[in-house]
Amino acid sequence: MGTSKTASARALIDPKIKKEAEAVLKDLGLSVSKSFELYYRQIIAHRGLPFELQVPNEKTMKAIENSRQGKGKAFSSTKDLFDDLEI
Repeated sequence: MGTSKTASARALIDPKIKKEAEAVLKDLGLSVSKSFELYYRQIIAHRGLPFELQVPNEKTMKAIENSRQGKGKAFSSTKDLFDDLEI
């Protein structure tokens, strides 16, 4: 016998984020309800959020800001990127 699904959860979110997320879920073959249940199950399994939350350090924040402004280095190949990173 299946579980009775009678509880509901509501959230107010940005409409653009909702639309984009629902498009991804559709591509995955998941309904919004099923994806919320999966997320809640992961919270239970991890006994917390199923991903790490961190506040970026100053160097990372500067890199993020530069990226948003279109600044920074561009590479024509992964080899060039790896050479720049010296890896």
